[in-house]
Amino acid sequence: MKSFGKTGTKVILNWFKMQLSAEEKEQYSRHLLLENIGLEGQLKLKQAKILVIGAGGLGCPILQYLSAAGVGTIGIVDDDVVDQSNLQRQVIFTHQDIGKSKAITAAQRLQLLNPYITFKTHKTRLTKDNAIDLFKKYEIIVDGTDNFPTRYLISDAAVLTNKPIVFGSIFKFDGQVSVFNYQNGPTYRCLFPSPPKPNEVPNCSEIGVLGVLPGIIGSFQAAEALKIALKLGDVLSGKLLTFSALTMKQKIFSFEKNTSISITSLEDDYQEFCGVPKVSNEINFQEYKEDSINFNLLDVRTQQERDDFHINGIHIPLNELPLRLQEIPRDKKLLVYCKSGVRSKLAIEILENNGFENTLVNLRKGLSGDLS
Repeated sequence: MKSFGKTGTKVILNWFKMQLSAEEKEQYSRHLLLENIGLEGQLKLKQAKILVIGAGGLGCPILQYLSAAGVGTIGIVDDDVVDQSNLQRQVIFTHQDIGKSKAITAAQRLQLLNPYITFKTHKTRLTKDNAIDLFKKYEIIVDGTDNFPTRYLISDAAVLTNKPIVFGSIFKFDGQVSVFNYQNGPTYRCLFPSPPKPNEVPNCSEIGVLGVLPGIIGSFQAAEALKIALKLGDVLSGKLLTFSALTMKQKIFSFEKNTSISITSLEDDYQEFCGVPKVSNEINFQEYKEDSINFNLLDVRTQQERDDFHINGIHIPLNELPLRLQEIPRDKKLLVYCKSGVRSKLAIEILENNGFENTLVNLRKGLSGDLS
């Protein structure tokens, strides 16, 4: 029997990997019928490596459609766990998944949808320390996040690694989609040179979102990612698509590359870059429980959030805080909390600027953290 050697054997194995089995041909039969995709296009998808950041409202439909389409390697970055409030829009998950890792649970569920592709789960938060190394392993980055510090980090890391980003965002009933850094095209910073002020644009955990909206916007993002992988159609580079679920109107605006913007390194601190205050004192809920007798509590969420759930203490919404400072007791340390820990940091900054001298402490990750 003829021996091909290690190199020859590897080439042959890779050749077989890059072909479609009979089962795969059946699974992707509707793609194979499309003259713009066919066998050649489906093999491109099988070879594609796409990283999806966030397995939440946007991430769920993105992951579902990329998986169903046959993208060969899909990375999932998310350090969060499933919460019951996610189920209104994050349709991969069920009640049985509450408390489980989003990244791992999504991969397990999607592997049942398509057993012919590979999932790589990164159960971690994207940071300046891991972004570059992660991005180098993939060809296309899909942004399913909901906060400005991470969006700027994604943009800068993509520029430094020369990767295209498929961007999406949602706000109540409205959504946006664009493609950044595609073939040296405009970046996120070209469209948004400066971040908004903290709490100027709250996320869906603070103001709500129509459950079906992330499904629509996430599907648009999946379509753009597939177009890039297939080198097909008119990619939304230098264009911002806006969609309103209330009117079903869709518009596309053009924007140019800002050649004066040069990214040579990542920011030292994207939270600080986006104006999120630094807090010297932070504790988790377990640490609070061990010393609760020495704390007063301040809840700075909305009244509706308060009505749904709270951990006691006085309640003053963040926007009312400057006018109601006299209501806050000063006899103990003050633990400030909100949904995710961002608004509480802003509240602490307001209190510090108004002469509060008692110890101010932030609840790390807010009520989204572990309350057990």
